[in-house]
Amino acid sequence: MTYSSMLASFVVLLVTMKGIADEPFKITTKRSDDRVEVKSENDDPVFVIRSPMGISNATIERTTEQWPVKVVIQMRLNGLESFKLSTGKLKLEASVSSHDGSVRLWKDSKEDSPLDSTSPYWMEIRILDSDSEPTRNFPLKDGCFELQLPKKFFEGNPKSITMEWIDFYRS
Repeated sequence: MTYSSMLASFVVLLVTMKGIADEPFKITTKRSDDRVEVKSENDDPVFVIRSPMGISNATIERTTEQWPVKVVIQMRLNGLESFKLSTGKLKLEASVSSHDGSVRLWKDSKEDSPLDSTSPYWMEIRILDSDSEPTRNFPLKDGCFELQLPKKFFEGNPKSITMEWIDFYRS
């Protein structure tokens, strides 16, 4: 593999959010056509991820002292059959069924021990259509999966978080 092809497979973006008290993030995506836009909603970051291939990963590194109190990820995908979120010490995983929209969430690879809304690691996942209205129609057309990351996930103030996703499993 040549140096230029290695560079093409990893894209590093330094993103400074406008309107969020100079909170910059360094974002690395696996594929050159993946895009991460950082928006501000009520002074909180919303990371909008677009991944044409539907299978990829990204790392978000904070370059400030602390993570914001609220962090939201919007996955602009047609499905979300696998989502993994890690700090290196902690891993949360989620799956949204493309058949009925049911959401499953578990911690540290323990899929047989699903989390529920009483867990401090519970991650609210909203499925939204193109008008930002709740939906269960798959595949999504211009909608998103909106994930509000739990505060407990940021305990210990990790330097970075890594996400992996698969829109639909391929056979």
